[in-house]
Amino acid sequence: MRRITPFLWFDKEAEEAAKFYCSIFKNSKILKTARYNAEGGPWPKGGVMTVQFELDGQEFIALNGGPQFKFTEAISLTVSCKDQKEIDHYWDRLLAGGGQESMCGWLKDRYGLSWQVNADALGEMLADQDAKKAKRVMETMMQMKKIDIRKLKDAYDG
Repeated sequence: MRRITPFLWFDKEAEEAAKFYCSIFKNSKILKTARYNAEGGPWPKGGVMTVQFELDGQEFIALNGGPQFKFTEAISLTVSCKDQKEIDHYWDRLLAGGGQESMCGWLKDRYGLSWQVNADALGEMLADQDAKKAKRVMETMMQMKKIDIRKLKDAYDG
């Protein structure tokens, strides 16, 4: 187990969410499911308490903890993509079933978890020593919902 593992609090959808995420990312799987053993918790005895899962090598734990806490944009998961095909794949699948688009490559999935679906090349273009190129890329990105690599490269090239 890694030293740092993201722990995601769901109302009652931990198992459903873990399966959903595993269906999107290659090399992903459910590792372990723990169940409530006694009455009196938020769920009856035998109900899913936590689901440990792995998305492309990164471990997560999802908890069925009840409705007290909701996800906010204050934390998000970033998916780095090598090309537009990957961006389209993750964007479309993470939005499936009720997700919401946001700006600049951000979205919320059907569970309210925020994701950034970005191009590897975006960080390189924004960090370019030529401030004019980086500014054009930033201005172009700020007009996007889903990242469009071709438009970013056009802006970069001037």
